[in-house]
Amino acid sequence: MAISKVERLMNLVIALLSTRQFLTAERIRDSVAGYEDSASDEAFSRMFERDKNELRDLGIPLEIGPVSRLSGVEGYRINRDAYELPDIDLTSAESAAVAVAVQLWESPELAAAAEGGLLKLRAAGIHVEPDTAVSAVPAVPARTRGSEPVLGKLLAAIDAGRAVRFQHRQSHGEPVERDVNPWGVVTHHGRWYLVGHDNARNATRTFRISRIGADVTAYGPSNVVHKPEDVDIRELVAQVTGQAPITGSATVWVADGRGQEIRRLGALMEQRTVAGRPGAIVEVPIRSRDWLARLITGLGADALVLAPPELRDNVIARLESVLKRTEVSA
Repeated sequence: MAISKVERLMNLVIALLSTRQFLTAERIRDSVAGYEDSASDEAFSRMFERDKNELRDLGIPLEIGPVSRLSGVEGYRINRDAYELPDIDLTSAESAAVAVAVQLWESPELAAAAEGGLLKLRAAGIHVEPDTAVSAVPAVPARTRGSEPVLGKLLAAIDAGRAVRFQHRQSHGEPVERDVNPWGVVTHHGRWYLVGHDNARNATRTFRISRIGADVTAYGPSNVVHKPEDVDIRELVAQVTGQAPITGSATVWVADGRGQEIRRLGALMEQRTVAGRPGAIVEVPIRSRDWLARLITGLGADALVLAPPELRDNVIARLESVLKRTEVSA
């Protein structure tokens, strides 16, 4: 039975992390489970190229170098020093929490698969570092537990270049069906996100995978959906989640008792009453203008943008759009 893309990527990470050698693409194809079913050299090349890009998008430090001093053939490996965490000093309470997390991660299935992969590498003549522990290779972040089937279906659709339909649960409200051309998935601050083109809205959208329903359906022909060359999906996720570099600041009035996230993000400047309502002026750093505009819009009459003008215009346009779609009874 063919293995999933998640398993294949995990096998590839184990292989490239378990040896100091640079492994050629041909050797990877012969030794890493998941590539042996490639119909042709061209099919393997396309699959391997997508997998390399996937690892880079996930922040895994993939290196390219000569397989030997006497050969000009290039190979691949993962820089273990850049991949591994530095030494960490933990308190007794923190150590206890980590111990509980490790117990939650114990999985005979994963351990057996990883051990089998390492044995296959050794059988193929690839030197595997003896001090490499299988348990030190994380397959997926802990926050994805319960979302693995969804992640697998999305990765399979991305790998096949097909569109997908799924139910997406918004932060407030009922799930909404989405029709998306998926470009890729990335991790950001321990969470997984899908980035793609929303066909119904004709716009680029980002979806937290934990909010996507289990019934993900791929449809349409293969090799049709591709990520645009000029799109950096990691940067898009950073912008949407408000974690991009600071590009300026906004001055926002929020009513007393409201807008706690605005208050948390910014610095309180002064108390001020607006239209008879007491509130506070907060200076908020701008990391993503779109994300901040959505946050302020969600507060309705409890927030008012004082500066900059372009952010105020953005919020007004969003509020007017909501008003046009809302039926107001007399």
